[in-house]
Amino acid sequence: MVATQREEGAVEAEAACEELREALRGSGVTLPSLAPDPAPESSLVRVSLVDLGRCSPATARALAGAVRAGAGARKASGVR
Repeated sequence: MVATQREEGAVEAEAACEELREALRGSGVTLPSLAPDPAPESSLVRVSLVDLGRCSPATARALAGAVRAGAGARKASGVR
């Protein structure tokens, strides 16, 4: 059976969630509501999304620190 564009999007969103979850775990950050958000059947848009969800202020600050650290490492290595 050939996968539909919607099914492929759902698989991609799930994979992206896992990749982000692992990367955040390595930085000591957990987004408790991180989950794939598949496109609804009734939607004209066939793109699945990643729902980052809600988190505490402490988690938001930890996430900001992890992003800043990553940005700093990219700048130091010359990667844009």
